[in-house]
Amino acid sequence: MIEYVIPSNIDDRIVAKAARILDNGGLVALPTDTSWSLVCSLKSPAGIKRLRKLSGERDERHFTLLCSDISQFGELCSLDNSRFRLIKRLSPGPYVFILKTLLGTEKALDIRRRETGVRIPDHPIPLALIETLQHPLYSITAKRTMLEDDADEDAVHGDAAELPPIPEDDLFEGGWELDDINGVDLVLDDSEERERIFSTILDISGEEITLLRQGAGLWPV
Repeated sequence: MIEYVIPSNIDDRIVAKAARILDNGGLVALPTDTSWSLVCSLKSPAGIKRLRKLSGERDERHFTLLCSDISQFGELCSLDNSRFRLIKRLSPGPYVFILKTLLGTEKALDIRRRETGVRIPDHPIPLALIETLQHPLYSITAKRTMLEDDADEDAVHGDAAELPPIPEDDLFEGGWELDDINGVDLVLDDSEERERIFSTILDISGEEITLLRQGAGLWPV
């Protein structure tokens, strides 16, 4: 199902519809300031399970918590003044920040790592949905491999320091393409083609900043 949304004049009824789907464990595809993302509600264990199954990923660094404000980071992760200043300087924008999670976040996401990625996208549609839900979205980049009938649940991913870039050909351009992904309940389409780009991932959980993946966001800045 596709709902068309004008970013400069978002229909609250469509956003409310998307929020109800997420509250009930559904998955929504939406645009960001980089490529298309698939999201579920942070508060929905069923949605998180469905998103992981569809993605086929086992490395939690492929998943990102989309937030609307830096204050939400502090509710989920350990955040000191120096990290706050860096995030504030680069957000909103195409950057994912890996931070140490708080215990409640680990339990909610049932993750194996003690770190997770967070970011504030520079796009009004995900921000409006987050504001309506009053909590972050759990997300992953939408990829063409998800068009297959069954994701590879037994896929094994290494624990390398860097994450490989997503092949350009594996990213979507138009929102209508995502309607063919089995398991997506709603596509919020802004009728604009997205560039085939991905976010820059910075691990700031330790003493040094580590570049895990170079994407649209410049680093160093």
